[in-house]
Amino acid sequence: MTANTVINQIIILFLMISVGYYAKKRAWINEDSKKKLSEILLNITNPLLIISSFQFEFSRDVLHNVIIMLVFSVLAHFFQILIGKLLFFKSKGSIRQIGELSATYANCAFMGFPVLESLYGKIGILYGSIYATVFNVFLWTHGIVVFNGKGGVKSIRKVLLNPGVISMFIGLIVFILPIKLPYPVSQAIDLLGGMTVPLSMLIIGATLADVDFRKLFSGKPLYVISGVRLVLIPLLTIPVLKLLGFSDVLLGVCVMLVAMPVATTVSIFAEMFGGDTELASRVVVFSTLMSAFTIPLMFALM
Repeated sequence: MTANTVINQIIILFLMISVGYYAKKRAWINEDSKKKLSEILLNITNPLLIISSFQFEFSRDVLHNVIIMLVFSVLAHFFQILIGKLLFFKSKGSIRQIGELSATYANCAFMGFPVLESLYGKIGILYGSIYATVFNVFLWTHGIVVFNGKGGVKSIRKVLLNPGVISMFIGLIVFILPIKLPYPVSQAIDLLGGMTVPLSMLIIGATLADVDFRKLFSGKPLYVISGVRLVLIPLLTIPVLKLLGFSDVLLGVCVMLVAMPVATTVSIFAEMFGGDTELASRVVVFSTLMSAFTIPLMFALM
């Protein structure tokens, strides 16, 4: 796969984002419908996409890669937490919180899954779902502690009952046993799961439509936080994984996941816990726009 292929795939995704942007501006998508689309994505299409990605013939190589992906995902999150703390420990208040969370949590589902499916197909989603599961565990434990100062039983329950986590375990059972799903069931899962990419892009586009672009590019923290997320972390990841001898597909999936823009959950947490919602939202939107240039760059550097 060449860098030109990646650029073409990114252009396709951003064309779909522009449709969501246009639909929101024309009021074909409003806040209520955007919320409902997000609920459909998170609770139906994305879990089914994950289950669909596990419908492979059982292979020890794939299972071996799943284990490698699990180890990488855990270590990557610890590493990103460390980077966030080292770079933003002198920052004050919300800048420190948003900086730490942005360095740790990439948009591995809404943006990551569409990119992985475009580049690597079902196997990309399979490996990506492992990363997303670890992401959720860290997000609802460490992420809440950063903003709220404490976690709790509710956070653990939130992780365990997350549809993405549940669907990942269902997919693993289907893959390992192995269970051959009836053709009508398999096709229905594939078709519904296939809605995830366009739905994700429409929702991101609708979100961008709410941004005041006159204020979007102001403030040094915006550029520092986005630079850490989009450039520094993937640049540190590439040589390490190359030295460890990761296969081309595993290397690509891992680097693409850590090269994703800031997770939308960062702005949601800022709103939930009284942080700087305006800065968090601008970081999410700005990093998403800039990822159109940085993702192909990181792929070329691989």
